[in-house]
Amino acid sequence: MRILVGITGGIAAYKAVGVVRLLVEAGHDVKVIPTANALRFVGAATLEAISKNTVDPDLYTDVADVKHVELGQSADLIIVAPATASFLARTSAGLGDDLLSSSILASKAPVLFAPAMHTEMWENPSTVANVATLRSRGISVLEPAVGRLTGADTGKGRMPEPEQIVEAALNLFVPQDLAGVKVLVTAGGTREPIDSVRYIGNSSSGLMGLALCKAAKSRGADVRLIAANLEVGLTDGQVDVSTTQELRGALSDLVPSADVLIMAAAVSDYRIENPSSSKLKKADLGSTPTLHMVENPDLLAELADNRSASSHQFLIGFAAETLSGDDLVASARKKLSTKNVDLIVANDVSGGAVFGSTVTSIKLVSRHDQSSFEGSKLDAAHAILNWIVRARK
Repeated sequence: MRILVGITGGIAAYKAVGVVRLLVEAGHDVKVIPTANALRFVGAATLEAISKNTVDPDLYTDVADVKHVELGQSADLIIVAPATASFLARTSAGLGDDLLSSSILASKAPVLFAPAMHTEMWENPSTVANVATLRSRGISVLEPAVGRLTGADTGKGRMPEPEQIVEAALNLFVPQDLAGVKVLVTAGGTREPIDSVRYIGNSSSGLMGLALCKAAKSRGADVRLIAANLEVGLTDGQVDVSTTQELRGALSDLVPSADVLIMAAAVSDYRIENPSSSKLKKADLGSTPTLHMVENPDLLAELADNRSASSHQFLIGFAAETLSGDDLVASARKKLSTKNVDLIVANDVSGGAVFGSTVTSIKLVSRHDQSSFEGSKLDAAHAILNWIVRARK
């Protein structure tokens, strides 16, 4: 895409370099339009080096080329980061007194603003009204982050991080085909305690589940996450669990209201029958300790059995196997039948493959079809969601 990145005159202007870099690295053609005040905070030479395009913010050079119209009409996307309170006010009023504001007026491309200012300025009734006006006209205005501001102040008004800005901007092009759909995702791996410090676990990183949450949110879904021992997660709408029994309880609470359940978490098949409440001593255990284990309930099968015949809820299971090719598909089909779910996402984890990796290779196996996907876990998540969207029609 051809993307215009506007930069206005605030201290957060230096962070716009990160926005430009991420877009260029993603393969986009980026043209930077700083305001005169923005160039007091970040130099044109830096912006040219990162964007690989010349920087000329003057509205009155190359007048015969009608520069602002050419830039506005050719843009596929416009991002302004940071967007100061002054810029929000001027844009809300429809002013076009510099190259950036004139280019926005001359464009029909999606526009996203990432505000940055002190808390009092963001909360000022004038700014609140200006933001409401901009949003009513179809301009996406991000909420500022909470954190350290200029000087000693801390509060709401910090510019979102470049990764968040780029993600939000590119999401403007993602189809909202899951708008209003309630999607529940489990991610991570359960842990069954042996004693107060030891446990039986698995190698699941939870990255696939997090990718599914991210992809579903970008497509308009109302997403809830049940996180099993994740160090990082979504925070909003997240329920943290550790053991299989805790996961079972969280599912019992949340599944009834979900339209789609995606069980990406790796669930322990067994647990210790009587875990110790204190640390077991090696001297007491001896050289060949015996652990008495009992089988955990099959949570996905339970949910499928409890699903009513008239339910339109979709249940998606995962199968991590040390199999490949036709054997992997056959195993997935067997699991599909025994668990009575709508889709099995199977992958070959031989040699620890895909655990902790940002890429994956999966087989999507349903009653009526099967397909394969290789690539990033985020793209794999969209492939799974594509199947769900088609199946829900």
